[in-house]
Formats: sequence, structure tokens, C-alpha cells
Amino acid sequence: MLLCIDDSQAILEYERSLFETSGYIVITAVSASQGLRLATICRFDVVLLDYHMPEMNGHQVALEIRRVRPETLVVMVSGSEIPEETRQLVDAVIPKTGAFGDLLPIVTRLCDQMSPV
Repeated sequence: MLLCIDDSQAILEYERSLFETSGYIVITAVSASQGLRLATICRFDVVLLDYHMPEMNGHQVALEIRRVRPETLVVMVSGSEIPEETRQLVDAVIPKTGAFGDLLPIVTRLCDQMSPV
């Protein structure tokens, strides 16, 4: 199960369509606080997380997810440069521009690595 957190409804719709077409169950959250609430009450395999959001940034959200659900994979998606400390906190960083096509293959690879053989 996948959780997508982004303040852009258009990006959430794109991510939902992309992953549901590939067989994933997708839950979306349009704010950091809504996403954190969902991440603490439900178990997700992967959280796709926007770095730039109004109420708190992706680093803060990833830090809290790591504290509450350390087993959850966190993939940061951003349209700008991500600080090194955030890169070290998450499992992957994917730029929104140019490399959005990498989203599905990277998430699939991460999930496959976490699955018992």
C-alpha cells in the first residue's frame, strides 16, 4: 500500500493513476498533517512525499514517519534541490521535473528489495 503526500492535487492524481494502473493500492493526502495522521494509523509499504509543502516541509514529515514507522520506505519527490541531510534520511529522491518517469521503476525496485524472497 502506498501513501502519496503532496499539496498539489494534480500531482496526487497523476501518482494515483500511475500506481493504481500498476496494481498498487494508493491513498493520497493533500497536506503534511493529513499525511502524517494517515502514516501513523495505517501501515504503508512506501510513502511518496513532496519536499515543499506549506505547513511543514518533507524533511520534517519524513523525520516523524521514521520515528513512528521506521520500517516504512520514504521516497522524496521535489521540484528543487534537496538538502543532503534530507537525502540521508529517505530511501530515494526523485526530481519532479525531467525524471518523473523514474517514479514507478524506483518504487517498484524498493518494494521488491523489501519483500521476503
